[in-house]
Amino acid sequence: MFKYYGKYAPYLFLLPAGIVLLVFFFIPFFQTFILSFLDYSSNIYSPEFYGLQNYINLFHNPIFYKVLINTFLYLILAVPVLAVIPLFLAILINQKIRGITLYKILIYLPVIVSIVVAAIAFKWLYADQGILNYLVTSLGFEKIGWLTDTKWALLSVVIVTIWKGIGYYMIIYLAALMSVPKELYEACDIDGANFLTKHLTVTIPHIMPTIALVTTISAISAMKVFAEIYVMTKGGPLNSSKTIVYYIYEKAFENLDLGMASAMAVVLLVIVMIFSCINIFCFEKNRYQL
Repeated sequence: MFKYYGKYAPYLFLLPAGIVLLVFFFIPFFQTFILSFLDYSSNIYSPEFYGLQNYINLFHNPIFYKVLINTFLYLILAVPVLAVIPLFLAILINQKIRGITLYKILIYLPVIVSIVVAAIAFKWLYADQGILNYLVTSLGFEKIGWLTDTKWALLSVVIVTIWKGIGYYMIIYLAALMSVPKELYEACDIDGANFLTKHLTVTIPHIMPTIALVTTISAISAMKVFAEIYVMTKGGPLNSSKTIVYYIYEKAFENLDLGMASAMAVVLLVIVMIFSCINIFCFEKNRYQL
């Protein structure tokens, strides 16, 4: 039937995806953008036009800068690990070893565990009388306030994100490794290259687009982290583990300040878009040279 539509056939195939994007992305985005110019402080049912005041108040809010720093710190701690460790595991699992299916299942198992369940389990591990503090005190050290100390709270939540994401990104790398020609590895073996040199000269350059993809996805996920913080720390102590998404939730659903929350959401979108563009151009700059 598509022969009757001629050049319009590709657009018909794209139409379902376009409708999904319109309903679940573009319409909510424009609604959020409009809400960011409204003031809900006097009456949540009849907001008043506030202009740019929400953005002005936002950039004069010290807590916003605190959560922004926490968000970037979260990104710096999580993304390098989620980009490197899964690649290392994928290379190891891609070798011909016994029990390879079992290793894949064990590494991927955290991915299918609900993030809420994982956060609750780690919260028990991090408890004052939990297993981790038992091991710490057994070694002769003092107990650590994993979730109650400002020095450890954010790192403790980052560990949960890393534990949950390693298996997912490993599978992405495994799919990319299957596309690397085996002849290149055979040529390296003939030249006498060792294991490290072989993967630095063949594997890494060949799957660089996949590394860019993993880095971008993990960075966006790190900037949008919410469930772990909500379950484990509620942004505490003293805002030390509060990220921008949790702060948006707090403003919108606890303080009912929808205008300020929407302004932060718009700022977050701009930051994510800028970071994603920089990330892609850094990894694949040769593709975009004019």
